[in-house]
Amino acid sequence: MSLNKVMLIGNVGKDPEIRYLDQNSPQSSAKVASFPLATSERFRDRNGETRENTEWHNIVAWRNSADVVERFVKKGTQLYIEGHLRTRSWTDQASSKHYTTEVVVDSLQLLGRRPDGQDPVQRAPQDAQPYQQPAQPIQAAEPQAGPSDDLPF
Repeated sequence: MSLNKVMLIGNVGKDPEIRYLDQNSPQSSAKVASFPLATSERFRDRNGETRENTEWHNIVAWRNSADVVERFVKKGTQLYIEGHLRTRSWTDQASSKHYTTEVVVDSLQLLGRRPDGQDPVQRAPQDAQPYQQPAQPIQAAEPQAGPSDDLPF
């Protein structure tokens, strides 16, 4: 049995890069978005001073997740990401081998405020009328007397 699961909450470090697998036909090829995500932890050192450690993660989103990233994610956007780790390698033109570890997105959720400063919750228009009680209260039907009216409780 094995488990490869990553859960992160952090801020996007730069605008996502959007690419297509088939450069000649972007409409019919798979879309991929990649961007860095920063997570930070604060702690007190031995001297009682507050320290902050920031970790940078390479994030890769495919297809539908890449569509969401392209439409809504910008530098500074706060995200919750669930995914899995993948390490890949390649050889450059100088025959040097390179490795990178990425978080491949399984699901993502936008957090916090929108970059334009608007609250993401839909608000009613300013001129909308609040709910008011009806002028005539609805009256319940009169209870009917039955054979058990003489019960003591």
